[in-house]
Amino acid sequence: MKTEFLILALSIYIFWGTLIAIFSSRGKSKNLFDYFLASRKISPLVNTLSYSATTYSAFMMLGLAGLTYRAGVGALGFELIYLSGLILAVIFGPKFLKFSKETGCITPAELFSLKYNHPLVGITFALISMIFLVPYAASQLMGIGYLLETLSGGKISFVAGLAVATFLAFLWTEIAGLRSVATTDSLQATIMISSSIILVLIVVYKYLGGFGTMINKLVVEYPEWLSVPGNGFFSFQTFLGLSLPWFFFSISNPQVSQRLFVPQGLKQLRQMILGFLIYGFTYTIITVLIGFSARCLFPQLENPDLATPTILFNLNISPWISLLVSVGIFSAAISTIDSIFLTLSSMFVKDILKKHELDERGQLIITRSFIPILCFFTFLFAIQRINLIALLSVASSAGLVALVPSTIGAFYGKKRRWQAAFFSMLSGATTSLILQTTNLKPFGMWPGVWTLIVSTIVFWSLNSKESHD
Repeated sequence: MKTEFLILALSIYIFWGTLIAIFSSRGKSKNLFDYFLASRKISPLVNTLSYSATTYSAFMMLGLAGLTYRAGVGALGFELIYLSGLILAVIFGPKFLKFSKETGCITPAELFSLKYNHPLVGITFALISMIFLVPYAASQLMGIGYLLETLSGGKISFVAGLAVATFLAFLWTEIAGLRSVATTDSLQATIMISSSIILVLIVVYKYLGGFGTMINKLVVEYPEWLSVPGNGFFSFQTFLGLSLPWFFFSISNPQVSQRLFVPQGLKQLRQMILGFLIYGFTYTIITVLIGFSARCLFPQLENPDLATPTILFNLNISPWISLLVSVGIFSAAISTIDSIFLTLSSMFVKDILKKHELDERGQLIITRSFIPILCFFTFLFAIQRINLIALLSVASSAGLVALVPSTIGAFYGKKRRWQAAFFSMLSGATTSLILQTTNLKPFGMWPGVWTLIVSTIVFWSLNSKESHD
């Protein structure tokens, strides 16, 4: 692929995306409710596409494809665990939306402060989110860096790719908040799904002789990739450690749970979740097939995350198709990054600073001033090149599992003691940080499992005590 064509395709994509973002902001109010929730005036279709683009990131075409290349069919089961976790969005989505409408809260952390009647709970929620979401956003930047570096044959450096993606995420977030993020997400979600379908059909039929032939090749040459634990990667402890955070993703990751505040009503919320389920299942199957295709065609890759870029760079695929797929992967990463930036900035101004003496305009200025800071630290984390995007993504979600017991308790607990929520989140997040930085797995169990165990025990034990407040 000629680097000039790649730059041209990205330039066209950036131009139209920015134009859409600017158009979405015209004639709209500039208050916090509009900036972060778009005044709940986004259409169900745009909500669905935006929710899909926010959730599915570079992790899919790079991370999940790479994990399939490395570990086999267990990656499919791992990702389907996430889709099964949508039952939590069905259960908690109506409650989140109703509470947000009744109280006017804008962020998940603000919901915690109100539910537990103490600001320290919301502050803790927001800080934990920042600690673990910055690495997750960085993994998306890494995906773009790997992609552009591989497709350009090194002419576009890894760092240059990070810089372009960081600036674009900053720009689209700044323009109009959720309005610009949601509208550009719709464009990006459409490119993501259409480009991946085209790619998998071309690779399977043109280079592998069809799906039947590909499966036969896997059965004969890589039978261990078609079973679990198969080649040994997916032991029970590994599968549980990776899948558990994924199951709770829809309520533990605030950039996703905040989208449950956005629909106009329950009907629109149901449409969004159902649409996402269809989108997600389709995208999952396609991505896994791409990972298997790369295993059949390029069995000696040192970095599994390069499975998809290697297909694009080494096969004689039409440049226009390769460019479309590249833009699709680029889109997937950007849509997740700008959603994370938007959510973290909302919690910074609403839950950490709590500048009640400032009017809406002043709070918006602070919000927009904080986004470049987020960009800077995310960029710094990304240039470390921590390998295997799938594992880094799950590691971030493992820390956010610390928020789950308090989330459930906020709506179903007979008692809602703020101390229980505070120490549950703090102990769980600390456990996750210690285990992940030391690479310890007591009794073979991964950090996400221990995080959930510790935070649940602390929440239950403190909430079961008689309140003396």
